[in-house]
Amino acid sequence: MLVGVPKEIKDNEYRVGIVPSTIRELTEKGHQVMIETGAGSGAGLPDGDYQAAGAEIVQNADALFGRAELIVKVKEPLAGERKKLRRGQVLFAYLHLAPDREQTEDLMASGVTAIAYETVTGPERSLPLLTPMSEVAGRMAPHVGARCLEKENSGRGVLLSGVPGVSPASVVILGGGVAGTNAALIASGMGADVAVLDRNPEALRRVAAQLGSRVRTLFSTRDVVELFCRRADLVIATVLVPGAKAPKLISAQTVRAMKAGSVIVDVAIDQGGCAETSRPTTHSHPTYVVDDVVHYCVTNMPGAVARTSTFALSNMTTSFVLALADKGWRRALSDDAHLRDGLNVHDGHITYRAVADALKLPYTHADHALRI
Repeated sequence: MLVGVPKEIKDNEYRVGIVPSTIRELTEKGHQVMIETGAGSGAGLPDGDYQAAGAEIVQNADALFGRAELIVKVKEPLAGERKKLRRGQVLFAYLHLAPDREQTEDLMASGVTAIAYETVTGPERSLPLLTPMSEVAGRMAPHVGARCLEKENSGRGVLLSGVPGVSPASVVILGGGVAGTNAALIASGMGADVAVLDRNPEALRRVAAQLGSRVRTLFSTRDVVELFCRRADLVIATVLVPGAKAPKLISAQTVRAMKAGSVIVDVAIDQGGCAETSRPTTHSHPTYVVDDVVHYCVTNMPGAVARTSTFALSNMTTSFVLALADKGWRRALSDDAHLRDGLNVHDGHITYRAVADALKLPYTHADHALRI
């Protein structure tokens, strides 16, 4: 199979879809790999490393999209990239389609077979390709929140850890999943007063067992969310419904009642965000203020630590990329129900129910796509 790895063009996105060691595994199995020049440079992976592993370096995205059978990316294709996709081509990347009608409709119109990292499953309905980036974003969130709390960034002027004689910042984390647990780990390690809210008692038990008395755990109700957000210096929102829009847990009214200069870091913004006042931002312009509350809603947070993120992601995607290349998409998905859960769009049809429901578009079962 001819595999193509384009350079990411999203704002300040420095990750790359494949690392040289994966190129070597592909080429040793007889596959061809093209990588756009400079695609890995932001992650410290020069073209020479890819050439040494057996890849062909191409000078522009047009040549790559025009020839490749399997496109491996990190982030969703932007409008210009979507115009290059074609029927019969396979796209493997983070897509986050539920809040993005324009992208969904463009993918449908292209006829491409689009497999989303974020809905590929693992044992016990885990999300193995989302997990490493959730870990990264969760661990980043207290750091970016701490910066946003600084006065020069419109924050309250509060130090997350406090100092002897002065209380630490109050950090409220919505969601006790992978991102939330990692956020709690870092925030508590920085000395903040941390509370984790979740509706799943097992998630709260897991957080309590892992982090002990360093954090408080509370069952999440509307009243509890409103109360703790109003008291918080920093709110980190991480709640995820696989493939679907994130629930709006923080109302605009709650934002108005929060402290002036407090901060919301909405890690769930890829799926639409957990605050009614959240809207996507970029690394170039990461924040905005609503009712004196600073909002950080960057849709590709892990791109800021591109080298760490690239290798963490590649560790999880390599086996799936090899399966798609070795078997072709149809057999690979037929053989592996977990990979089949990643199929979101095929030949003009939406094949993931949560996306179809979110956008109020017709749904076609993935098994039907395999028979087309």
